[in-house]
Amino acid sequence: MKLVVELNGEPREVTIAHDGRSITATVDGREYIIDASEPEPGVFLLKHEGRVFEAYADEKTVTIGDRTFETNVIDPKCLRGSATAGAEADGHAEIRTAMPGKVVRILKATGDPVTKGEGVIVVEAMKMQNELKSPKDGTIGEIKVSEGMTVSAGDVLVVID
Repeated sequence: MKLVVELNGEPREVTIAHDGRSITATVDGREYIIDASEPEPGVFLLKHEGRVFEAYADEKTVTIGDRTFETNVIDPKCLRGSATAGAEADGHAEIRTAMPGKVVRILKATGDPVTKGEGVIVVEAMKMQNELKSPKDGTIGEIKVSEGMTVSAGDVLVVID
């Protein structure tokens, strides 16, 4: 998967491959083989060349040790298929996956009210759980997946009316 990651406003080309056990990340041409785990939400343990790093991440920042990076991840293939695609004020919106993964938790039910930015569904991809949020205020119109289901990049998971 090819991405553009902005670190403190500076774009970096990143390619990520996952073989089930480890992650191979190529950043601006340099390759890193990493074993990663998420012992609790937003906390990651990264093992690279015998060293272990603890990282804390939220939607906008990553902190490793005493260094904090402002981040923005852009998937060029999924710009139209992102979680906020189709977020029209008076129409419906679709929450889509940005990468292949497994649905681990559905936080809302059909008919539930939802506000913009509220978590709706959790998908695990590359050993990380990602909470996908509502792009608008509305009502859950349709849930197209179930917990435990495997999904592909760009799949529609939830429709919000």
